[in-house]
Amino acid sequence: MKKIGIIIGLISLLSCQEEVQLDLGNVSKKPVIEAVWTNEVTENYVKISYTRDYFDTLTNELVENASVSIIDNASGTLVDFMFEDELGYYTPLHGQTAIPGHSYTLKVIVDENEYTSEGLTQEPPILDSITYVFEEESFFSDEGYYLTVYGKIPFEEGNFYRLLLTKNDTLLNGRDDYFLFDDTFGTNVLDNGFKLNGFAFEENDKVKLQLIRLNENAYDYLNQFVSLLFNDGGLFSPPPENPESNIQAINGEGQVLGYFMTGSIISKTIKIEALESE
Repeated sequence: MKKIGIIIGLISLLSCQEEVQLDLGNVSKKPVIEAVWTNEVTENYVKISYTRDYFDTLTNELVENASVSIIDNASGTLVDFMFEDELGYYTPLHGQTAIPGHSYTLKVIVDENEYTSEGLTQEPPILDSITYVFEEESFFSDEGYYLTVYGKIPFEEGNFYRLLLTKNDTLLNGRDDYFLFDDTFGTNVLDNGFKLNGFAFEENDKVKLQLIRLNENAYDYLNQFVSLLFNDGGLFSPPPENPESNIQAINGEGQVLGYFMTGSIISKTIKIEALESE
């Protein structure tokens, strides 16, 4: 009798589904700011675009005439950015970079509205070496070479990290490629080697690994962004919503989307070569 009750209850639950019509009409466009400020000149940029309607098949409209700058809060040094037509985003006018240990303020003016965010470029952890081993295909993993990262995290607090992998000059940035971790893994996570189980490589692949120490609000934004990428809109998924931006409007009206990330990057590049035992 208990089993019958459970089955009837489940049928009743499913039969109560009702189609909901969402109002996806035109809404006012909002600026989307993606700002990255690091100690590596090639990684620094500010990309600004506008949101678009849900059913619009065009790409997001880029903002090419914004005023963009970053201020060193300690020295007062102003870094101006200019729009690069070929790249589709803004870069530092004179190739400046962030200084670890310094705090910075982002300032963006779009359509007379001013947006700002602040962050500390924290000191990076230690990245000693990268090893790899070949593994046969299994039920849980593909055949290929798997990396193990060695290093040290000497900080007692502020441990929020993103690891990026570039394979043969192509950044791995699919939803399965976002690798974020904090000190819930333990600050000794790199001491004895941290194996990257989700990434299989092939012989002759050139792999660049970058490790960025983030501010907590940027880390939280990326975590929310990854959750959004995996949201399938199903019965048991929460309603999709934009990640909470760490950028604020201080002059003007309207919501702003996106985030400001500043951090120190350490990187190593290796080429996968066949092991002698293979």
